[in-house]
Amino acid sequence: MADSTMTTYTLNDQTTLPAIGFGTYPLKGDEGISAIGSALDIGYRLLDTAVNYGNEYEVGEALRRSGIPRDEVQVASKLPGRHHAYDDAVASVHGSLERLGLDYVDLHLIHWPNPSVGRFGEAWRALVDLREQGLVRSIGVSNFTEGFLERIIAETGVTPAVNQVELHPYFAQQELRAVHERLGIRTEAWSPMGKNPTPFHEAPVADAAERHGVTVGQVVLRWHVQLGSLPIPKSGSPERQRQNLDVFGFELTEDEMAAISGLTRPDGRRFDADPETYEEM
Repeated sequence: MADSTMTTYTLNDQTTLPAIGFGTYPLKGDEGISAIGSALDIGYRLLDTAVNYGNEYEVGEALRRSGIPRDEVQVASKLPGRHHAYDDAVASVHGSLERLGLDYVDLHLIHWPNPSVGRFGEAWRALVDLREQGLVRSIGVSNFTEGFLERIIAETGVTPAVNQVELHPYFAQQELRAVHERLGIRTEAWSPMGKNPTPFHEAPVADAAERHGVTVGQVVLRWHVQLGSLPIPKSGSPERQRQNLDVFGFELTEDEMAAISGLTRPDGRRFDADPETYEEM
């Protein structure tokens, strides 16, 4: 069994997260419960879901069936754009808890800032209050730019524990990672492998895999770990789930890290998901 507890991160609120999480989108129904249960059996201890994934029930059910004590697994969910008004945000978190079947959620994020709506500040104040009530242990955001981060910090005095953003070798987010470092925010990575295309065929990735005797996917996830980025790979395959967690037995060299980071490009996003313009309700 792979062991994701080999590395953990202490967040700015003094809670901890494992260095690799498990992405649950788009796992639904009995197959989804089975796949999430497999991930828990293999050793994942951070499950990432969202209201808009439509699978919070499956995540909670997989956790219940696993028999693993609640306090050993961290569950993260996300507020959708349609719930940014303060009262709606509070109700949304209560709804997530009900679907998950949990008394508290370990990490709750604002899914997208949706700047044309302009109410993400209200949503953030709601999360701050819900944390004080104990319904949420840690609070954070997703897809926030430096400007959006600075705005909510200025308005509340509370810095997000996490910002989950698109991050992979084609879009390495060097500037935003530096902002996170300065502000004390942990970087989480959605779509950590990239997609359409993945960078698996690129020489820096393929050559490193051959040198270390690992898969190309393991090289990309190890790159994340060494960057200090917390990747959330998703897979329904137990074999792939096991591989994705088994990245603590080798280390990329500085040259290998630099070569993989060098694959980044200005147009490296998977789709037109610039948080300044892209919105998701």
